[in-house]
Amino acid sequence: MNYAEVAVNFPLAQPRSFSYSIPPNISLSVGHAVWVPFGPRLVQGIVLALSEQAQVEETKEIAEVIDPHPTLFPHQIKLAQWIAEHYLSSYFDAAALMLPPGFERRVLTFIQPAPNPSELAVSSLTAPQQKLLTVLRKEGILELRKLKKLLRKDKVDTIVEQLLRKGLVIKTHELERIKVRPRLVSYLKLTVTADKANELITALEQKRATQQAKLLSLLAAEPGPIPLPEARRRLNFTSTVLKTLNRQGLITIEEVRVQRDPLAYHTFTTTTPLALTRAQEESWLKIKNEMEKSHATSVFLLHGVTGSGKTEIYLRALAQAISLGKKAIVLVPEIALTPQTINRFASRFPNRVAVLHSKLSPGEQFDEWQRIKNGEFDVAIGSRGALFAPQPDLGLIIIDEEHEWTYKQEEKQPRYLARDVAIKLAELTNSVVILGSATPDVTSYYRAQRGEFQLLELSERISSGEPSPLPKVEVVDLRRELKEGNRSIFSRSLAKAIADALNMREQVILFLNRRGTATFVQCRDCGFVMRCKRCDVALTYHAIEDELVCHHCNYRAKPPEMCPNCQSRRIKFLGIGTQKVEEEVAKMFPEARLLRWDRDVTKGKNAHEKIMNRFLAHEADILIGTQMIAKGLDMPLVTLVGVINADIGLHLPDFHSSERTFQILAQVAGRAGRGKMGGKVIVQSYTPEHYAIAAAAKHDYARFYEQEIAFRRQQGDPPFSRLARLVYIHTNAARCQKEAERIYRLLEQERDTQGLPNVTLIGPSPAFTQRVRGRFRYQIIIRSPDPLPLLYKLTLPQGWSIDIDPVSLI
Repeated sequence: MNYAEVAVNFPLAQPRSFSYSIPPNISLSVGHAVWVPFGPRLVQGIVLALSEQAQVEETKEIAEVIDPHPTLFPHQIKLAQWIAEHYLSSYFDAAALMLPPGFERRVLTFIQPAPNPSELAVSSLTAPQQKLLTVLRKEGILELRKLKKLLRKDKVDTIVEQLLRKGLVIKTHELERIKVRPRLVSYLKLTVTADKANELITALEQKRATQQAKLLSLLAAEPGPIPLPEARRRLNFTSTVLKTLNRQGLITIEEVRVQRDPLAYHTFTTTTPLALTRAQEESWLKIKNEMEKSHATSVFLLHGVTGSGKTEIYLRALAQAISLGKKAIVLVPEIALTPQTINRFASRFPNRVAVLHSKLSPGEQFDEWQRIKNGEFDVAIGSRGALFAPQPDLGLIIIDEEHEWTYKQEEKQPRYLARDVAIKLAELTNSVVILGSATPDVTSYYRAQRGEFQLLELSERISSGEPSPLPKVEVVDLRRELKEGNRSIFSRSLAKAIADALNMREQVILFLNRRGTATFVQCRDCGFVMRCKRCDVALTYHAIEDELVCHHCNYRAKPPEMCPNCQSRRIKFLGIGTQKVEEEVAKMFPEARLLRWDRDVTKGKNAHEKIMNRFLAHEADILIGTQMIAKGLDMPLVTLVGVINADIGLHLPDFHSSERTFQILAQVAGRAGRGKMGGKVIVQSYTPEHYAIAAAAKHDYARFYEQEIAFRRQQGDPPFSRLARLVYIHTNAARCQKEAERIYRLLEQERDTQGLPNVTLIGPSPAFTQRVRGRFRYQIIIRSPDPLPLLYKLTLPQGWSIDIDPVSLI
């Protein structure tokens, strides 16, 4: 093959590859990583295809191969192409999901003053040009990004181009340094026998070379080489000692690669398969039979109530995959990726489980990725990014809590949904997919009802191998509590239940999906609300830090002593968050030991593990938290779960709001009664009659699904259509609105030109939070059977983002 189609590491709005000729001295395959010239710079690229003919008349040559072996498997290249075309991202951005950690290297631009500048050119400079040149003469050479920071609001790019034309500055490009490398540790090795070393030790002691003698003695006593840092800790010798012994040929210093293992300091007790119930056995046999087929590509939706034994089904499927010579990937939501979750898998498959998630250091991620690709692990477990682990001979993909919206990447392109990508990956690798949940995504359940997925039901909770009832749920109407004079955040029923649980030395979980102490601060005289200066949101008060915090951009300010608007001192802190709940519990139950589990207290690497271990060890009686406490955790001493306010998020302008309310209530209720003592759940609400809350109280998914799917059918929302969300961001509100209106008209014209049926355009309208980090946001929603044909030919300018199949419209 003479030509290669390459995905380049350069910002592109659409999936597009570029043709390059292959030099005679380079041997290429699909999946190779390469350096290619792109404009005036050298950029990274991934080879997507090889051909005898180029797509263009003139081509540049590939400069260099980054790695002699292909970086991506052929099926990963096909998956990257599908992701790019399905979610409208660049091919490289899609392929980057599968590249080794730290692989991407940007090209850095440096600016420096030119030697011997023309005096005439210097004398004719404008003030901004003179300012920039003065900075460069002082600093010598600066990276362009740093130059922009120094000059702040000045139009640096424009000024640099002007100075380039005048010959007063020089622009150069360099690759940024490699971000992560294999970890190498120096080891000391004795090159003579222990007997010979002991003879030399005596001679060295007579010469008073005591440090050399001690080091030789240490090495002679060890069965093999030892790490240099360890030897230094034990003896504290100088570098001269090392050099002398090495020069004499008595020791060698070898660089040894050391694996950064995130599970190195964890011990796992090996477990054996548990006995299956009849329902589990029926579900397992269906999965097993499908996996034994030579070309199995099936999707199972495992719908099991909380505590019904879904994990045991996963473990059986993993063992079956391994017995067939296949490997597996297990996805869990990031916030559920606790040591307890990892322990369930690592105990069944000791030393065969890799872990990949964002809390690992770059070095740990790099080493785990390399070892996975080398085939050292049977199972890779992690959050959504683990889906792209380079597992060879993949045969099984498991997605636990498949309904979780954290499986959607929303921060950057490609904005993929891991569940849909997993199904495509299974299709490319002849793998089986198991989607597990107590509260399946409505679209997933609809597809199962239509026969696209195989539906498996586990309707009974299991405790100690025996059927166990689901916890009883009591719904408290907070409107009635207010009418009867109770202004506490705890209903009388919940307060009594907490007291009873504490008296019985049982544990309690209190759930509120909102952080902080007060959700807004308001002047009681003029009504002024303290708001973020950069975002269109109220600031949340955090009492522990005594700060007002924006949960969008992290802007912080001290709470005012008087109103900035009318100078009144009647400042009121309103609303509640988890910190407020913690304060109120401490007042009402001063003897109770409290723990809080939310984002504010889990910023450290092992923060989740420490909180979980303390609660499991019964070092706390009451755990207060946000959605982090609702995900797949097994806490046998918890007999009571209290939901402080079930209505948070229920009335947001998003068709997912009822589904998410039902899911999170059902999930958090499932934390109660997992031990022998049984459990109870108390849900507090101002709208107890809402079908999502009523169905969650009855643990009745079927009832919820019937009402929700009827509502979506009536509105034409997914799964009866697909959505695309276009968002434009600009610092000027008027220009933001004008651009959104312009694109809306283009979409109307394109729809009419193509004659696309059943395409509805909604908007343009301000986003739910109109301003974030000082930038205004307008959005357009496309609702149609397939929004892609309308968008393929549309070229969007900078500032626009596209989200295909969004999980949120706010």
